Amino acid sequence: MNSTGTPSAKATIPNDVNARAPHMRQRQAMYSNNKLKLGLFGANCSSGRAITRVPERWTGSWEDSLALAQAAEAAGIEFMLPIGRWKGYGGETDYQGTTLETLTWAAGLLAKTKKITVFGTVHAPMFHPIIAAKEFVTCDLIGDGRFGLNIVVGWNQDEFEMFGIEQRDHDRRYDFADEWISSIKRMWGPEEQFDFSGDFVNLKDVRAKPKPFGGSRPMIMNAAVSDTGHEFAVKHCEALFSSATYGQFEQGAAHIRDVRARAQAAGREIDVYTTGVITCRPTKAEAEEYYRHSIIECADWGAVDHILSMRKLSAENTPDFQKVRERAANGMGGLPIIGSPDDVADVLKKLSDAGFTGIAMSFLNYAKELPYFQQEVLPRLERMGVREAVR
Repeated sequence: MNSTGTPSAKATIPNDVNARAPHMRQRQAMYSNNKLKLGLFGANCSSGRAITRVPERWTGSWEDSLALAQAAEAAGIEFMLPIGRWKGYGGETDYQGTTLETLTWAAGLLAKTKKITVFGTVHAPMFHPIIAAKEFVTCDLIGDGRFGLNIVVGWNQDEFEMFGIEQRDHDRRYDFADEWISSIKRMWGPEEQFDFSGDFVNLKDVRAKPKPFGGSRPMIMNAAVSDTGHEFAVKHCEALFSSATYGQFEQGAAHIRDVRARAQAAGREIDVYTTGVITCRPTKAEAEEYYRHSIIECADWGAVDHILSMRKLSAENTPDFQKVRERAANGMGGLPIIGSPDDVADVLKKLSDAGFTGIAMSFLNYAKELPYFQQEVLPRLERMGVREAVR
């Protein structure tokens, strides 16, 4: 109870009646019957997710983003997922130093496509909820219900300092995010006007029109790794991103079952996705050689070491530190999927068999490598029964 006698926002169940609308199931499935959903991750950033100096690295430009989204849609790829980045990581390339803001990026892509779902990645503490709710609805209406929201509570201290915003302790970040998204869900709901009183978010006489497309709301995802973060995802999200590790797909399956069981106990459904970095060539030897050249020999080690230092990782406190550096250079920790089309398809099938609903993929150069993936890997996934042919 707060000082006015009104139950605090944190103690109430969010008003999320539009999450039960029939259209919500289509949103969560990204309008696709494919057992394994596929997305492209990080195309709004310079260099994408590969911390490399090779000249063919990804530009992150608007022109390349638009062409990629349209090509991905034609290939049957379900979604585009951007990275919320405000400040580069330095090094020779100033890794991810040139980025497109994710909501305006999403709005532009949604206006120029017809089927693909496009997410905005939003640092909740940096966006006032009333402005954010309006921006999300605008994107959603532009895309006829194809906008999705990826909520980030924040870890990059450099960016928070740049904004002049204090980074909260871990659990308090999720307490704030709980109130933030709860207030936004009420703005998306049927109420004409309401007050919202919480420990962090306090709003008076809120009016919010128009509402999201189709009487439902954008699907929400989060990449939490802690128990507190998982509680947040189970309460608010339709999708949770979790890491996958070679040789531990059974443990991944157990984690997925646990998350889904917790969601079902709360009367909700949640899907679990992962991320991966794909290097696919006609033979495994060719793929491994290109990986060695582009990610190891030509890594931007200055940027890599800066990122690891922000995470307080060093040779002094981290076993196998060079392996950690190499994995960071190849997508900052996404599952490295390196090999022939058969190898890549086999890993993706195993992820599906473990229970992952989908994977957000990145390539060193998305536009140059997606056509080969489309030509060689997608037909194999169709024969394996986890994808349908594009109609």
